[in-house]
Amino acid sequence: MARELVLNLVIAAAVGFVLTQIANVATTVYLHRSLAHRAVTLSPPLVWVCRVVIWLLTGIRPRQWAAVHRKHHAFTDEAQDPHSPAQLGWVRVQLLNVVLYRRVARDREQVAKFARDLPQTTIDRYLFDHALLGLGLTTGLLMVVLGVGYGAFAAAFHFVLYLSLSAAVNAIAHTFGKRPYENSATNLQWLAWLTSGEGLHNNHHAAPTSAQFSLDPGQVDPGWFLIRLAQRFGHATVRHSTPILATPRRMNA
Repeated sequence: MARELVLNLVIAAAVGFVLTQIANVATTVYLHRSLAHRAVTLSPPLVWVCRVVIWLLTGIRPRQWAAVHRKHHAFTDEAQDPHSPAQLGWVRVQLLNVVLYRRVARDREQVAKFARDLPQTTIDRYLFDHALLGLGLTTGLLMVVLGVGYGAFAAAFHFVLYLSLSAAVNAIAHTFGKRPYENSATNLQWLAWLTSGEGLHNNHHAAPTSAQFSLDPGQVDPGWFLIRLAQRFGHATVRHSTPILATPRRMNA
């Protein structure tokens, strides 16, 4: 009995982990690289796939995410940064990142200012902006497939892991790691593996309009592999073939 319980929990955790990785792909490719920075343009069908994934697995409203992230770049590690570990401490950002995010995401003036090019559409108003509906559908489906208890566990595992990894990009990847370029973010390859490339955060701040986060030999950006695959099948157009640096490389890097 105990063995079966453990096995079912492992399966549920594995399902939750896979869902988190799918959510991370949609977050980095669509929300981050495409929507917030216009580093890559996705085809309409791929945009729809990403939007549905974001709605079902994250509950995020894309224009709000873009606004918060753009404000972060406008005031990186300054007093107005929505989630700066330099201002608040990395532990606080790690634990309260979702609260810090929502402060700006719920501020209509801030969203209008930083996401003026992303107006609310009719489909947003009636479907995608209803975050709890998407998350509820996912949780309900998991309960049907895995059983009530294990489905709820898989959903909870996914939600906690996704929020924790998102927070780590803002907290840990602005505190610990390598800084080959002259900015306050850091590179952590292990975090990049878990977040489809987001852990190469120093590189991203060095070249924010680049769709590729792996700028140096030996670095791996899983999100870039997927963009190249979409590009091969005509579903993605990259803005810059060569990264344009906003901050220079350190002399001793």
